[in-house]
Amino acid sequence: MAEPGPCWLLCLWLALQRVPPAGTQRKWPVPYRRFDHRPTPDPFCQARYPFCPTGSPDGQIPLMKDQDIIEVYRLQTPVWEFVYGDLLGLFHIMHDAIGFRSTLTGKNYTMEWYELFQLGNCTFPHKRPGLVAPFWCNQGAACFFEGIDDLHWKENGSLVKVSEVTGEIFNQLAKWVKEDNRTGIYYETWTVQSDPSPGSKIWFESYDCTAFVLRTYQMLSKLGAVFKSPVQTNYTRIFLYSDEPTYLGNDSSIFGPHGDKTLAEKIISFYLPFRPPHSAKEFIWSLLEIVDEVIMHKTFYLYFNYEYWYLPMKRPYIKITYEEIPLPSQQNKSSTWHT
Repeated sequence: MAEPGPCWLLCLWLALQRVPPAGTQRKWPVPYRRFDHRPTPDPFCQARYPFCPTGSPDGQIPLMKDQDIIEVYRLQTPVWEFVYGDLLGLFHIMHDAIGFRSTLTGKNYTMEWYELFQLGNCTFPHKRPGLVAPFWCNQGAACFFEGIDDLHWKENGSLVKVSEVTGEIFNQLAKWVKEDNRTGIYYETWTVQSDPSPGSKIWFESYDCTAFVLRTYQMLSKLGAVFKSPVQTNYTRIFLYSDEPTYLGNDSSIFGPHGDKTLAEKIISFYLPFRPPHSAKEFIWSLLEIVDEVIMHKTFYLYFNYEYWYLPMKRPYIKITYEEIPLPSQQNKSSTWHT
């Protein structure tokens, strides 16, 4: 057999340059992982407040008559407003939803997407007895129920009409919501990017109530809806800032019998201060530990797509913004509606 010539060796060398080294990620932002079904929640995961208590147990959305005109409302209120009033609104930490009103029947409906087990459980894991790896109670889902609590949305937030669509378009949207809800099962709090400047590199995108509302608006626009609003459409986003993240692995590769014990201990140690504190002293101590890890040691371990990533943190480390994200542009200029 003839030995490979210089041309063959050169081609092989060039091909190898295109293969990213193990543990690196070339596509940013990392795509949100979709699933083929929604798993049954583990009984260990308990919500302080039940998810979607007045909605349909199977997530069904009623059919509208094709000739109906459905008004679309932008709903926004401070997170946990029903417990703390406008407290979190002072920091622009807002929850978003969508309202609908059938002009044919006069019935109102609310649709929102949020955590099954509250925000803390979706953002940080538990240390579960008998398990080495951190245990996550992380699911988010759409909730649809009849009625709009006007006082809840208006008192400290907003309830503003932004569009109207036919019943036919609404029914198409309902099919999309069901599929989106079936395949997008987990909540992601953080948006991670390289720095706060416009156009900076985005490493990971959040998947929360705001992301759901924005996806829904885009789908309605695609189906023919025209949007306009008498108020500026601002949304809350929570950012982490880091240099390019490093992929670490999943539960099996890190915490399994043949995993990386040193890395496993670092991840467990990192999340330990985020456990629920039981006293004011424990809360202060946990806060100091978190500041030391994230700011002093410039370290954050992100759990995304059921995998762990190392974030080399940088200034300003973390930031909560309340910035305008415009409604979708008018794609059907012949359509009109009246406020």
